[in-house]
Amino acid sequence: MSDEVAGHLRAAIMSGALLPGTFIRLDETAAQLGVSITPVREALRTLRGEGMVLLEPHRGHVVAPLSRRDIEDIFWLQSTIAKELAVAATERITDDEIDMLSRLNDELAAAVATRDAEAITAAEFAFHRCLNHATGRIKLAWFLLHVARYMPPLIYVSDPQWGVDAVENHRQLITALRRRDVDEVVRLTGWQFDDGARRLTAQLEKAGAWS
Repeated sequence: MSDEVAGHLRAAIMSGALLPGTFIRLDETAAQLGVSITPVREALRTLRGEGMVLLEPHRGHVVAPLSRRDIEDIFWLQSTIAKELAVAATERITDDEIDMLSRLNDELAAAVATRDAEAITAAEFAFHRCLNHATGRIKLAWFLLHVARYMPPLIYVSDPQWGVDAVENHRQLITALRRRDVDEVVRLTGWQFDDGARRLTAQLEKAGAWS
């Protein structure tokens, strides 16, 4: 339960729903999420360890500052890991796995067409899980998944243009994998994170994170 609460608060902070300087009240958060105070307290302890909230004596937990450089660093790390995995995938992936990626991308396209946010999130996750599994570098893929917690998916899946762009990017990626074109696979992989960083930065600017 504390992991779920931490995930909710992390997404709220990263999306700008909880701006830097905002105090997170234990009782209010527990009531909002329908949980007891204990998992909220544990979640805040986790977020303090990540540097996302600060504990001010006699006042409580407050959202820590989040800079543009923080966003750049988060996406740089994800992109660096993902590009390494992309090279491994290009070298190891089988034709059957590429066919599976194509089917999963069709599922993503169908979800985007219906604007079903939950289905889009699930389809996008399934696509990248299949691709990362094909790399044979499961430990490195786990690190990427760990860092990806800082990308609030609803920022992207609620944007129809993101869905269209993601499906097209995946189609080009699949074509490049079939050709075993390492450079193109890496380029298309990097685009995903450059695009994500631009969208998240724009969202935070709109929310007033740096005003």
